[in-house]
Amino acid sequence: MRIIITAIMALALAGCGSKTAVSDSEGALDTQQSFKWKLVTTWPKNYPGLGSAPENFANRVAAMSGGRLTIKVFGAGQLVPAFEVFDAVSQGTAQVGHGASYYWTGKTKAAAFFTSVPFGLNAQEMNGWLHYGGGLELWRELYEPFNLVPFAAGSTGVQMAGWFNREINSMDDIKGLKMRIPGLGGDVITRAGGVSVTMPGGELYTSMQTGVIDATEWVGPYNDLAFGFHQVAKYYYYPGWHEPGPILELIVNKDAYASLPKDLQAIVEGAARAVNQDMLDEYTARNNSALVELVETHGVDVRKLPDDVVAELRRLSAEVVEELAEDTEISRRIAESVKAFQKQAMTYHEISEEAYYRARRQ
Repeated sequence: MRIIITAIMALALAGCGSKTAVSDSEGALDTQQSFKWKLVTTWPKNYPGLGSAPENFANRVAAMSGGRLTIKVFGAGQLVPAFEVFDAVSQGTAQVGHGASYYWTGKTKAAAFFTSVPFGLNAQEMNGWLHYGGGLELWRELYEPFNLVPFAAGSTGVQMAGWFNREINSMDDIKGLKMRIPGLGGDVITRAGGVSVTMPGGELYTSMQTGVIDATEWVGPYNDLAFGFHQVAKYYYYPGWHEPGPILELIVNKDAYASLPKDLQAIVEGAARAVNQDMLDEYTARNNSALVELVETHGVDVRKLPDDVVAELRRLSAEVVEELAEDTEISRRIAESVKAFQKQAMTYHEISEEAYYRARRQ
C-alpha cells in the first residue's frame, strides 16, 4: 500500500511540474511575440520638430522593446490625409496617430482643451495638469467613445501670434482678416470679426503667397523659418496668446493597445513621455537661433500686439471658454479642472517663475 501511495504522489507531482513548465513556456512565447504598427501624422514626413517627434517615438519603442514592437511612420497624405488621422486610428486603419487635439473639435468640442486654451496654461503647467492634476484621466474619458487612448507627446512652448500681411494697430484691423488659426484661438478671431481657417501646415506657404489667407499662426521661429513664411508675409507678431503651451498628442487605438503585453504597454507610455519632454527641449533650444536668423539675416519685422488688442482678445477668450464649458457635462468638468489648476499655478508662479524673470532682467 505504501508503494502504491508513493507512486500516485509521484505521478501527481510530475503532472504539476509538467503544467508549470507549460505555463513558463507560454509566458516565454508571449514575451517573444512581435507586433507591427502603423503611425499616421498630421505633419509632413520628417518635418523639423513636429514631424521628427513620431519618428523619435517609433525609434525609442523599437529600441526599448528589442524589436518586438516596430512602428512605421507615415507623414500627412502618405497613408491618409492630415485631418483624417483621428478616424484612421479610431477605426484601426492605423494603430497610432500623432497630431493636435484641436483638429478634432468636429468630433468633440472639448478636445480643444487638450491642445491649448488662449491665455491659459503654458507647457510646463499643461504637463503638470495632465500628469498630476487629473487632466490625462479626463482626456482619456473624453476619447474613450472613439476607441482611443491619448498620451501627451510633445510641446512647442509659447508660440508666436503669427505672420500677417497687414498691420494690427487695433481690433478694427482684425475685422475681415482671413487667418489660419484652429482651435479656441480660431473661435476668438471669428468672434472678433475675422475669418478663421483650418488647414494643414503643408498648405500654408502657398495660401499666404496667393492671398487665400491674410495671416497664419503656425508655431514659432524654428518651424516658421523652415516653412519660409518670411518670404510671403510682412509682419511677425507676438505674444502667442492663443497657444501659450500647446500639447501635441499621441493617440493609440484602444484595441491595439489592449492587445500588447503589459511590458510593451509600459514601453509605449514611457516612449511617449520621453518624446513629450524631448520636443519641448528641442524647441527651447532651436527657437532662439532661428529668431536671430529671421531678424538679422532675413530682416523680419517682429512686432508686439498692442496692449488694448491683447486685452480685448483676453476678454473674448474668456467668453469662448465659458461657452465651451457649458456645451456638455464633461466639457464643464474639464473646464473646471483647468481653471482650478491655473489659479493655483498662477499664484505660485507669481513668486517663482515670474519673480525670477523680473529679477533676471534687473
